[in-house]
Order: sequence, then structure tokens, then C-alpha cells
Amino acid sequence: MKHFLCDNFLLSNKTAETLYHDYAVKMPIFDYHCHVDPQEIAEDRAYDNIAQLWLGGDHYKWRIMRANGVSEEYVTGNADDYDRFMKFAEVLPRSIGNPIYHWTHLELKRYFDCDLILNPENAHKIWEICNEKLRKGLTVRKIIKASNVTAIGTTDDPDDSLEWHIKMKNDSSWDVNVIPTFRPDRLLNSDRPIDEIKAHLIERMDYFNEHGCCIADHGLSHISTPDNELLLFCANEYAKRSWVMQLHFNVHRDVNSRMFNKIGANTGFDCISTQDNNALAGLLNNIENLPKTILYSLNPADNMFLATLAGCFPNMQFGAAWWFNDTKAGMIEQLTAYANAGVLGNFIGMLTDSRSFLSYTRHEYFRRILCNLLGTWVENGEYPADTETLGEVVRDICYNNAFKYFQSP
Repeated sequence: MKHFLCDNFLLSNKTAETLYHDYAVKMPIFDYHCHVDPQEIAEDRAYDNIAQLWLGGDHYKWRIMRANGVSEEYVTGNADDYDRFMKFAEVLPRSIGNPIYHWTHLELKRYFDCDLILNPENAHKIWEICNEKLRKGLTVRKIIKASNVTAIGTTDDPDDSLEWHIKMKNDSSWDVNVIPTFRPDRLLNSDRPIDEIKAHLIERMDYFNEHGCCIADHGLSHISTPDNELLLFCANEYAKRSWVMQLHFNVHRDVNSRMFNKIGANTGFDCISTQDNNALAGLLNNIENLPKTILYSLNPADNMFLATLAGCFPNMQFGAAWWFNDTKAGMIEQLTAYANAGVLGNFIGMLTDSRSFLSYTRHEYFRRILCNLLGTWVENGEYPADTETLGEVVRDICYNNAFKYFQSP
């Protein structure tokens, strides 16, 4: 029996171990899509305690707390930070099979040098260990640098001034590329005249482009028509600027309307939805000048559809297992579908899609799963034991492919 979170965690064979330890672990991180606050990077935020860092905006953790019957006062309410932390510690041992159990302990190990298991018995000691590390200067920038991150794609409102991105560009002490991402959902859903919206979109795209933007992102509940005028317009404008377009869809947002009215959006009350996939295929076909595009569905039933659809257009990617799918099983299913229907070696790999600066351990989680899947295929005789070739594939999926995809026209 393996020890929990040992050096070969999630690695079940020798080939997997070699691929991970000799190739994957050394690669930097190009985190091309997340929801962290650029102001906190620019100002190098310091946290008072681990509860602020862990529970301040992470709706993954909020969901399991609610699922265990924890009062909202301890989730998003005004409860004392220590009490909130203790409530989370009570829930975690019951969350076997949930990736949060793994992520939480990877975060403790990688950033706080803490090998203790989080439970009610160890919670107070872990609280003290983590807070001591924070007091000694574990700030946002140090977390990012410790994670070997070279680029971060934030998610920004089209009317954002980008002041924090500009400050970081002008900060000679900071060499991580924090890239603004154009997220026009609010404008596209407004009731202003179409021509007025288009003019405003162009103005803001030009502004974002001047300040290093090369990525746009659309969060779509579903795609019901192949002739969405504004989405088609945006796609063609992105192509003119050599931007990458991301489409996230099949999410039913704010299902609990009472909680939405009480505490707002992005608080953990969303679920998987469905759509007419023919509409998505038609939409992409109707884009006259299709930019590089990444497709993400929250519904895992769409995996083979997206893997095959991506092969119908140039420079299109079937995006990483997203949100409720970034589990061990979900990542394996996404990678397997990509391999079955496409060229897995060209995949641009993992992203955090998170509001937490500790979430870079998700890249480690993904890399271990990737290496174990490839290693298993080799051990089963399904692929030659060509470590050099497989090592290059691993390096490319972990970092190189994303770097090339976002940095080259």
C-alpha cells in the first residue's frame, strides 16, 4: 500500500514515474485562464491567515461545506476566520473522492511544508503552521514564483482600465507576464442597440490589444443558434488581432435564485447543463474569419463531440477538463477523448480557472494524471517504450504547446 501523497502519488507504474519526475515536474506553468485579482498580484497581497487565502473566494470549497450542512455564516458570512477554517476542517475528511481533498493537501505540502492531514484533531496545529508561514512573508508573488509560473491570463471586464496590468508591466522587479483577457459577456447581454455595442466593443478591443491582450473569453449558458450576430462579430474582430477565443458553455448558472439574490453570482450555485451541439457546429462554420479557438463544455457527455468538432477547423483546441470535470476521472476522460479523436501531443494542457492563488497545485495534479495515463498505455504495450519521444510530448502538453499557441500569431 502506498503512503498518502507520496512522491509517486497517482503514478502507478515505472514509466509514469519516469515521465513525471524526469520531464513533467521540471516544466514551468503557463496559466492561460484564471479568475485571480490582478490588483492582488500588483500589490503583492499578504494574507492574515490561511482561512482568508483558502476560503476567501474559492466556491469549490464553499460547495462541500454547504453539502455537509455548514451554515452560510461560516461559508460566505461574517463568522470568525478561525471558526470558518475549523468548519472546513470538519468537512474535509468526509470528502473522499473529491479532488478538493487532494488539492488541499497538495497545497499544505507544497506551500506550507506541512504533511499533516487536515481533520478536526490536527486543524489547530495546521492553522498555526500556515499562519506562521504567512507571517514570514508568503505573499501572492512568492506563491506565484514558487509555483514556477511564467504567465497568467486573468479574466477582465471589457471596460476595465487595466491599471494593475499596466503597473505590473512597468514594474522591473516582476517578470511574470500577467495577460488581460477580454470577457465581453456583460456587453453582449445588454439591451443597447447592436451598432452601439459593436462600436464600443471595437474601442475596448483596441485598448486591450494595446496593453498586451491576446485572449478573449465567453461564458455562455448554452449556444442555441448558429447566427448569433454579436458573437460572430467578436470572433471576426479577434481574428484581426490574432487573439485566441475561448468558449465556455453548458453551465446552468445561479440555479438557487434565493441565494443569488442574497449573495450574488459566482458563489457556488451552478450546475451542468445541455445544449444543441449542432448549433455550436453551425456557429463555428458561420464565422468568416475564425480565430484560434478553445472549446470547453461543462457537460462531460460532450467530450467526444468536442474532440471531433475541434478536428474540423484549423488551430482549434478541445479545452482542458473544466470546473466540475477537473477531477481525476474527468481529466482521464478528457485526455482519452482527445487522444482517441485527435493528436494528444498538440494539447495545450491544464489551467487553474480559479480565484485562489494556491490553485497552481492543480497543474501538478493534472501532470501526474497525464503521465500515469501515458505510462499505462506503454506498460500495456499500446505504445512503444520510447521515453525520449514521450518525454517531449509531456513537456509540450505541460507548457510548450500553450506558450506557442498564445504567443504566436
